[in-house]
Amino acid sequence: MTELQKISEFESSPELIERLYANSVQKDYKAGSIIQDENSHIRAIPIVVKGSLKVIRTEEDGREILLYYIKPGESCIMSFLGGLHNDTSKVRAEVEEDAEILFLPVDKVSLFIKEYPQWLDYIFRLYHKRFEELLEVVNAIAFKKVDERLLDLLQKKSSLAVSKTIQTTHEQLANELGTARAVVSRLLKQLEENGTVKLGRNKITLM
Repeated sequence: MTELQKISEFESSPELIERLYANSVQKDYKAGSIIQDENSHIRAIPIVVKGSLKVIRTEEDGREILLYYIKPGESCIMSFLGGLHNDTSKVRAEVEEDAEILFLPVDKVSLFIKEYPQWLDYIFRLYHKRFEELLEVVNAIAFKKVDERLLDLLQKKSSLAVSKTIQTTHEQLANELGTARAVVSRLLKQLEENGTVKLGRNKITLM
């Protein structure tokens, strides 16, 4: 069973899955690859089959903030909205873990909305989930300290990797949190002293 077959909205429509594969271009990417950059035109919607993506927003001063992750069976609602309105991307989608991705052309997205109610249900569910995740980001920035946000991020990465050991750098974590590398390094050292994590070269292990 593929990840797409596990999607609740698609269970009642095997034909929709067949048409998704028939009309999409399938590509494999290594971690760190950028599949959609900010201000680029959206010609196809990515649907993750394996691996994961992270969606990032960059401000004019160069600071970045992680908005959410895209897991197997999910897509980027920002791409849906931008593609349907012939708009450019407002975010960057980067591969977190080696990924297999289906790219569905924008014109097919509109066609499937008319032909398959399950497809529209899928889009609405994704929209609801991403909205909740964005609220979490706003809540974290407004009310949580950076050390709490850092630990939350490490736990999310651990869950994605299905491993206590995370392959990442202090700079990557700082970018995703929208803070300085020195701040992340200091906080990680504190977490290590507290026995919460163990630091290694380009890796962090949750204890």
